[in-house]
Amino acid sequence: MVVAFNLSNKLPLTNGEACKALKDLLINYIKKNCPDIDVVVGLEARGFLFNFLIASELGIGCVPIRKEGKLPGECYTVEYVKEYGSDKFQIQKNALKPGAKALIIDDLLATGGTLKAAGELIEKCGAKVVKAITIMELPELEGRKKVNFEVHSFLNYDA
Repeated sequence: MVVAFNLSNKLPLTNGEACKALKDLLINYIKKNCPDIDVVVGLEARGFLFNFLIASELGIGCVPIRKEGKLPGECYTVEYVKEYGSDKFQIQKNALKPGAKALIIDDLLATGGTLKAAGELIEKCGAKVVKAITIMELPELEGRKKVNFEVHSFLNYDA
């Protein structure tokens, strides 16, 4: 799918045409390549822009993975290393059914720390990551090598 639109304001998510094109791109890709997912898991914070949208279009549930202390109830926690330090991600213990097939969505794949942590949290719930999708990837940082599931990125940016 080739999409053309004017991004003269340099802030794509403030451009309605860009938002619609991105939504269509995501939904079409997921319908063709991940037809049997049960849930969409969005990573804090930009993954939240996409997980509810995708889940509502597909008629399935969505689950957030957030930084430590932001979710109510009992949570699983994983510490991960980022390019500039470490942080902790959490998921509610009852957020995913055992055996659920999850699709992870995020805006950026860089060093792979957040994506790896998300996969670990999903597995702690007894669910399985079918695939992860990111809008953009920085391939030089080799983040996809840290995960044990398939990753699809729509854009690669070489610095």
